[in-house]
This record gives sequence, structure tokens and C-alpha cells, in this order.
Amino acid sequence: MGRNKLVRFKENEENYNVVQEGKPSFETIKGNWKAEHFENQNPIVVELACGRGEFTVGLARENSEQNFIGVDIKGSRIWKGSKTAIAEKMENVAFLRTQIEQLDKFFDQNEIHELWITFPDPRPRDGDEKKRLTSPRFLEMYKSMLDEGGIVHLKTDNTGLFEYTLDLLNSRVDIEKLEHTFDFYQSPYQKEHFGIKTRYEKIFSDMGEKIKYLRFSFK
Repeated sequence: MGRNKLVRFKENEENYNVVQEGKPSFETIKGNWKAEHFENQNPIVVELACGRGEFTVGLARENSEQNFIGVDIKGSRIWKGSKTAIAEKMENVAFLRTQIEQLDKFFDQNEIHELWITFPDPRPRDGDEKKRLTSPRFLEMYKSMLDEGGIVHLKTDNTGLFEYTLDLLNSRVDIEKLEHTFDFYQSPYQKEHFGIKTRYEKIFSDMGEKIKYLRFSFK
């Protein structure tokens, strides 16, 4: 392991806005994000596979009346977002280091208002369907944690994952307010995202890939 990673892991242990194994809050945070961590009752917005946290931090800059949590297993990645938020004194940003498969251990029913899935691994092989972050088992988990009217967003460059997700959502009876575009930057939705791009989004956009976007709620 490189020295830089060791330094970042050590700083994550000290950074108040990182919730990870070894800290007391890791065992008690479920159902208590508003009261114990943010100390307010503002809506919670979660980004899955947040990487370096560019999108989480970017949204938090634009929405001071909401709380934002980036989730990723890579500590050396969330370190960047954590340090940026601390440097800018952004009290409405936190990071959770865990596997997304374990998300329901950290969020209670109705605790999340919005959920962002930004450029996830598309898992293109049929045998990997269960690992896709929009597969049925993940959708059921999200449904239990979202509040009434809560929104799920998906942004991806991968057409296969996008079409898979659209087909799946259209086949379910518990989905409402489903909207989508195959060309995000030629759609009215882009204005709602404040021009914030993740690292991967910039890479794919520069390569000429069209960005796909959808959002929906559960009935």
C-alpha cells in the first residue's frame, strides 16, 4: 500500500464527516443521521458509488437546506470529498465508507429523500445482473429507505445498463413519475444539475459519449 493511501486512511479516521468502521457512529448512525450527525431535520440526499465526492460536494454547495451523504467503499477516494467539504466548512456533507450491498444497515425506513446513482459499474454480463445497482434486489432496498415521494436518479454513459433499467422500471407496478432522456446535455434536465460533473462523466463526455439520465419515484 502506498504512503499516500496510508496518510489518507489516517485522516479519514480523524475527519468528523467520514463514517466508517472503527468509529462509534458506524454502529449507531442508522435512523440517526439528522439528529446525531447533521443536527438538523433537513432532507437527506445520498449518492451511491460517489468516488471522490465531486457530485456530492457540488450538490451540497447549491443546496444548503439539504444534507448530502456520499457512499463508497474506497477510503482513498472519499478522502478527497471529505477534505474539500471540511476546507469549505460545509456542515451539510458526510461520507459513509461501506459496501452498497450493506446500505440498509445504515439507513432506516423513510430516512432518505433522494438517491443518486452516478455512473455505476454497468455489470454487463448476464450473470452479474444481481450486482447492478438498479437490479430488483437493490430497488427493493431503496424503496424501503426512501420517504414518501422520494426520488431515485440514474446518470450513466452505458446504453445497455440504461435500457435494462428502463425496461425493468416499466415492468413494475410500483413505479411512478418515470422520466428519462438518452441525451442529457440536449435536454431540459441539465439545468437542474448545476453543471456538476463527476470525474467519469467528464471522461465519457470528452470521448463523445451521450449521457443518459432518468428519475422516478415509488408509489
